Amino acid sequence: MQISKELLKGSTAALVMSVLADEDMYGYKIIRELEVRSEKVFCLKEGTLYPILHSLEDAGYLESYWVDMQTKKRKYYHITRKGKTMLKEKKEEFEVYSTAVGKVFGIA
Repeated sequence: MQISKELLKGSTAALVMSVLADEDMYGYKIIRELEVRSEKVFCLKEGTLYPILHSLEDAGYLESYWVDMQTKKRKYYHITRKGKTMLKEKKEEFEVYSTAVGKVFGIA
């Protein structure tokens, strides 16, 4: 099922943060991990992901660092303590929201 952009827009940053809570990753790996975990429901394009990563980094929720690979450098992202706090709050907010929506739709 295709998820509407309007619905996805409000949760994309939290989804990215959730993936990074488990391990540091570079952009392409973040995209693939979101696809795997969501069973291909969330398929971000690089043009969508990188502005999100940059805004999260500017807000202090993520830090980045470069790793030299044999053929190129990769920029990895790491969730900060501030980011972990924000993610915890977003998960709690989503739980309340999804429960309420489920009740209204009659599926909870």
